[in-house]
Amino acid sequence: MLRIGIAGALFAGLLASSVVVGGDVKKDVKKEEKKETKVEVKKEAPIVAPLKGESKTIELFNGKNLDGWVGYEDLWSVQDGVIVGKNTKPITHSTYLLTKEKFTDFRLLFSAKLVTSEMHSGVAFWGRVPPDSLKAKAVAERGEHTYLGHLVMFPSGWGMYDLFRRNGLPVPAGPGVQAGKGKQHEWNDIEILAQGNRVRVAANGIAIVDWRDPRVDYIEAGPIGLQLHSNKVPQEVQFKGLKIETFPQEDKLITVK
Repeated sequence: MLRIGIAGALFAGLLASSVVVGGDVKKDVKKEEKKETKVEVKKEAPIVAPLKGESKTIELFNGKNLDGWVGYEDLWSVQDGVIVGKNTKPITHSTYLLTKEKFTDFRLLFSAKLVTSEMHSGVAFWGRVPPDSLKAKAVAERGEHTYLGHLVMFPSGWGMYDLFRRNGLPVPAGPGVQAGKGKQHEWNDIEILAQGNRVRVAANGIAIVDWRDPRVDYIEAGPIGLQLHSNKVPQEVQFKGLKIETFPQEDKLITVK
Protein backbone atom coordinates (compact mmCIF):
# COMPACT_ATOMS: atom_id res chain seq x y z
CA MET A 1 0.00 0.00 0.00
CA LEU A 2 2.86 2.34 0.84
CA ARG A 3 4.47 1.72 -2.57
CA ILE A 4 1.19 2.38 -4.35
CA GLY A 5 0.77 5.64 -2.40
CA ILE A 6 4.26 6.84 -3.30
CA ALA A 7 3.81 5.93 -6.97
CA GLY A 8 0.48 7.71 -7.04
CA ALA A 9 1.99 10.83 -5.50
CA LEU A 10 4.84 10.83 -8.02
CA PHE A 11 2.39 10.43 -10.95
CA ALA A 12 0.24 13.26 -9.61
CA GLY A 13 3.31 15.48 -9.24
CA LEU A 14 4.45 14.78 -12.78
CA LEU A 15 0.95 15.48 -14.10
CA ALA A 16 0.83 18.75 -12.20
CA SER A 17 4.26 19.74 -13.57
CA SER A 18 3.06 19.02 -17.11
CA VAL A 19 0.06 21.22 -16.62
CA VAL A 20 2.22 24.08 -15.33
CA VAL A 21 4.72 23.75 -18.17
CA GLY A 22 1.92 23.53 -20.71
CA GLY A 23 0.43 26.68 -19.24
CA ASP A 24 3.75 28.52 -19.61
CA VAL A 25 4.07 27.47 -23.24
CA LYS A 26 0.58 28.75 -23.98
CA LYS A 27 1.40 32.04 -22.28
CA ASP A 28 4.62 32.37 -24.31
CA VAL A 29 2.73 31.67 -27.54
CA LYS A 30 0.22 34.36 -26.65
CA LYS A 31 3.07 36.76 -25.92
CA GLU A 32 4.65 36.01 -29.31
CA GLU A 33 1.27 36.50 -31.00
CA LYS A 34 0.94 39.88 -29.28
CA LYS A 35 4.44 40.85 -30.40
CA GLU A 36 3.65 39.93 -34.00
CA THR A 37 0.52 42.06 -34.02
CA LYS A 38 2.64 45.11 -33.11
CA VAL A 39 4.82 44.84 -36.22
CA GLU A 40 3.92 47.66 -38.61
CA VAL A 41 3.91 47.11 -42.33
CA LYS A 42 5.96 49.79 -44.05
CA LYS A 43 3.79 51.53 -46.62
CA GLU A 44 5.15 52.54 -49.98
CA ALA A 45 5.22 56.21 -50.85
CA PRO A 46 2.26 57.37 -52.95
CA ILE A 47 2.91 58.39 -56.53
CA VAL A 48 2.26 62.10 -56.84
CA ALA A 49 2.14 63.28 -60.44
CA PRO A 50 4.28 66.26 -61.50
CA LEU A 51 2.56 69.59 -61.04
CA LYS A 52 1.43 71.58 -64.04
CA GLY A 53 2.77 75.06 -64.70
CA GLU A 54 4.73 77.25 -67.05
CA SER A 55 7.94 75.59 -68.17
CA LYS A 56 10.74 78.13 -68.46
CA THR A 57 14.49 78.17 -68.05
CA ILE A 58 16.03 80.68 -65.63
CA GLU A 59 19.69 81.54 -65.12
CA LEU A 60 19.76 81.79 -61.32
CA PHE A 61 23.30 83.17 -61.32
CA ASN A 62 24.39 85.94 -63.69
CA GLY A 63 28.10 85.29 -63.16
CA LYS A 64 28.71 88.82 -61.84
CA ASN A 65 26.89 89.39 -58.55
CA LEU A 66 24.30 87.94 -56.20
CA ASP A 67 21.24 89.67 -57.62
CA GLY A 68 18.23 87.44 -56.96
CA TRP A 69 19.84 85.83 -53.92
CA VAL A 70 19.69 86.41 -50.15
CA GLY A 71 22.33 85.42 -47.58
CA TYR A 72 24.96 86.73 -45.17
CA GLU A 73 27.19 89.04 -47.19
CA ASP A 74 30.29 88.24 -45.13
CA LEU A 75 29.93 84.54 -46.02
CA TRP A 76 28.84 84.68 -49.67
CA SER A 77 30.48 86.47 -52.57
CA VAL A 78 31.28 86.22 -56.28
CA GLN A 79 34.87 85.67 -57.37
CA ASP A 80 36.00 85.08 -60.96
CA GLY A 81 32.47 84.27 -62.10
CA VAL A 82 31.89 81.74 -59.31
CA ILE A 83 29.71 81.89 -56.17
CA VAL A 84 31.90 81.39 -53.11
CA GLY A 85 30.67 80.40 -49.66
CA LYS A 86 33.45 80.81 -47.11
CA ASN A 87 33.87 81.10 -43.36
CA THR A 88 36.97 81.78 -41.27
CA LYS A 89 35.17 81.74 -37.92
CA PRO A 90 32.93 78.97 -36.49
CA ILE A 91 29.37 78.71 -37.82
CA THR A 92 26.76 77.58 -35.28
CA HIS A 93 23.95 76.79 -37.71
CA SER A 94 24.29 75.75 -41.33
CA THR A 95 23.57 78.80 -43.44
CA TYR A 96 22.35 79.15 -47.01
CA LEU A 97 22.47 81.46 -49.98
CA LEU A 98 18.82 81.53 -51.01
CA THR A 99 16.96 82.39 -54.19
CA LYS A 100 14.35 85.08 -53.74
CA GLU A 101 12.01 83.04 -55.92
CA LYS A 102 10.34 79.83 -54.73
CA PHE A 103 10.00 76.58 -56.67
CA THR A 104 8.11 73.28 -56.54
CA ASP A 105 8.76 71.14 -59.63
CA PHE A 106 12.11 71.89 -61.25
CA ARG A 107 15.29 70.67 -62.89
CA LEU A 108 18.44 72.30 -61.50
CA LEU A 109 21.79 72.03 -63.29
CA PHE A 110 24.98 73.27 -61.64
CA SER A 111 28.57 72.49 -60.72
CA ALA A 112 29.89 72.48 -57.16
CA LYS A 113 33.35 72.27 -55.66
CA LEU A 114 34.47 71.68 -52.07
CA VAL A 115 37.65 73.73 -51.73
CA THR A 116 38.47 73.69 -48.03
CA SER A 117 37.40 71.21 -45.29
CA GLU A 118 35.90 67.75 -45.73
CA MET A 119 32.43 68.75 -44.53
CA HIS A 120 29.74 68.24 -47.15
CA SER A 121 27.73 71.00 -48.78
CA GLY A 122 24.40 70.61 -50.54
CA VAL A 123 21.35 72.14 -52.16
CA ALA A 124 18.15 72.61 -50.15
CA PHE A 125 14.61 72.87 -51.54
CA TRP A 126 10.93 72.19 -50.76
CA GLY A 127 11.09 74.07 -47.46
CA ARG A 128 11.21 77.38 -45.62
CA VAL A 129 13.49 79.72 -43.72
CA PRO A 130 14.13 79.86 -40.83
CA PRO A 131 12.97 76.72 -38.93
CA ASP A 132 10.36 77.37 -36.25
CA SER A 133 12.82 76.25 -33.55
CA LEU A 134 15.22 79.05 -34.51
CA LYS A 135 12.82 81.92 -35.07
CA ALA A 136 13.16 83.41 -31.58
CA LYS A 137 16.97 83.33 -31.70
CA ALA A 138 17.59 83.58 -35.44
CA VAL A 139 19.21 87.01 -35.29
CA ALA A 140 21.32 86.35 -32.19
CA GLU A 141 22.60 82.98 -33.47
CA ARG A 142 22.77 83.92 -37.16
CA GLY A 143 20.07 81.49 -38.16
CA GLU A 144 18.09 83.87 -40.37
CA HIS A 145 19.11 81.97 -43.49
CA THR A 146 18.96 78.46 -42.02
CA TYR A 147 16.75 76.03 -43.95
CA LEU A 148 14.01 73.59 -42.93
CA GLY A 149 13.42 71.16 -45.78
CA HIS A 150 15.00 68.64 -48.13
CA LEU A 151 18.74 68.58 -48.81
CA VAL A 152 20.76 66.82 -51.51
CA MET A 153 24.30 66.39 -50.11
CA PHE A 154 27.68 66.34 -51.87
CA PRO A 155 30.59 65.74 -52.35
CA SER A 156 31.05 63.88 -49.06
CA GLY A 157 28.13 62.34 -47.21
CA TRP A 158 26.34 61.82 -50.52
CA GLY A 159 22.64 61.17 -50.09
CA MET A 160 19.65 63.14 -48.80
CA TYR A 161 18.67 64.75 -45.51
CA ASP A 162 15.52 66.29 -44.08
CA LEU A 163 16.69 69.40 -42.25
CA PHE A 164 15.15 70.00 -38.80
CA ARG A 165 12.64 67.13 -39.23
CA ARG A 166 13.48 63.48 -40.00
CA ASN A 167 17.24 63.98 -40.40
CA GLY A 168 18.79 61.26 -42.60
CA LEU A 169 16.53 59.97 -45.38
CA PRO A 170 16.59 56.36 -46.68
CA VAL A 171 18.70 57.18 -49.73
CA PRO A 172 21.93 55.17 -50.15
CA ALA A 173 25.13 57.18 -50.39
CA GLY A 174 27.04 54.49 -52.31
CA PRO A 175 26.10 55.55 -55.86
CA GLY A 176 27.12 59.14 -55.14
CA VAL A 177 30.42 58.05 -53.63
CA GLN A 178 31.19 56.10 -56.80
CA ALA A 179 30.09 58.93 -59.10
CA GLY A 180 32.28 61.41 -57.23
CA LYS A 181 35.26 59.13 -56.72
CA GLY A 182 38.50 61.05 -57.02
CA LYS A 183 36.64 64.40 -57.20
CA GLN A 184 36.36 65.31 -53.52
CA HIS A 185 37.99 68.69 -54.18
CA GLU A 186 37.22 68.99 -57.87
CA TRP A 187 34.18 70.28 -59.76
CA ASN A 188 31.20 67.89 -59.67
CA ASP A 189 28.45 68.38 -62.26
CA ILE A 190 25.06 67.80 -60.66
CA GLU A 191 21.46 67.59 -61.82
CA ILE A 192 18.48 67.61 -59.44
CA LEU A 193 15.05 66.74 -60.85
CA ALA A 194 12.20 67.33 -58.39
CA GLN A 195 8.67 66.45 -59.58
CA GLY A 196 5.59 65.64 -57.55
CA ASN A 197 7.03 63.79 -54.55
CA ARG A 198 9.89 62.27 -56.55
CA VAL A 199 13.53 63.37 -56.39
CA ARG A 200 16.12 62.19 -58.89
CA VAL A 201 19.76 63.19 -58.86
CA ALA A 202 22.68 62.67 -61.24
CA ALA A 203 26.33 63.41 -60.54
CA ASN A 204 28.97 63.54 -63.26
CA GLY A 205 26.64 61.86 -65.74
CA ILE A 206 25.62 59.00 -63.40
CA ALA A 207 22.15 58.58 -61.83
CA ILE A 208 22.62 58.35 -58.05
CA VAL A 209 19.21 59.04 -56.46
CA ASP A 210 15.63 58.05 -57.31
CA TRP A 211 13.37 58.46 -54.27
CA ARG A 212 9.76 59.32 -53.49
CA ASP A 213 8.88 61.08 -50.27
CA PRO A 214 6.06 59.31 -48.37
CA ARG A 215 5.41 62.52 -46.44
CA VAL A 216 3.62 64.50 -49.13
CA ASP A 217 2.72 67.09 -46.52
CA TYR A 218 6.42 67.95 -46.22
CA ILE A 219 6.58 69.15 -49.83
CA GLU A 220 6.08 72.87 -50.37
CA ALA A 221 7.22 75.65 -52.66
CA GLY A 222 10.52 76.95 -51.34
CA PRO A 223 13.70 78.75 -52.32
CA ILE A 224 16.74 76.96 -53.67
CA GLY A 225 19.43 77.09 -50.97
CA LEU A 226 23.18 76.63 -51.37
CA GLN A 227 24.62 75.24 -48.16
CA LEU A 228 27.59 76.38 -46.10
CA HIS A 229 27.56 73.80 -43.34
CA SER A 230 27.89 74.54 -39.63
CA ASN A 231 31.52 74.03 -38.70
CA LYS A 232 34.18 74.95 -36.18
CA VAL A 233 36.92 75.14 -38.80
CA PRO A 234 37.41 77.31 -41.91
CA GLN A 235 35.75 76.01 -45.06
CA GLU A 236 35.02 77.06 -48.61
CA VAL A 237 32.55 75.78 -51.20
CA GLN A 238 31.98 77.06 -54.73
CA PHE A 239 29.05 76.96 -57.16
CA LYS A 240 28.65 77.86 -60.82
CA GLY A 241 26.17 77.29 -63.62
CA LEU A 242 22.94 77.20 -61.63
CA LYS A 243 20.34 76.98 -64.36
CA ILE A 244 16.80 75.94 -63.40
CA GLU A 245 13.90 74.73 -65.54
CA THR A 246 10.48 75.12 -63.94
CA PHE A 247 7.90 72.37 -64.49
CA PRO A 248 10.29 70.31 -66.66
CA GLN A 249 8.97 69.04 -69.97
CA GLU A 250 11.11 65.90 -69.98
CA ASP A 251 10.42 63.33 -67.28
CA LYS A 252 14.00 62.09 -67.04
CA LEU A 253 17.52 63.03 -66.02
CA ILE A 254 19.02 64.67 -69.08
CA THR A 255 22.68 64.57 -68.02
CA VAL A 256 22.94 60.80 -67.57
CA LYS A 257 25.34 59.39 -70.15
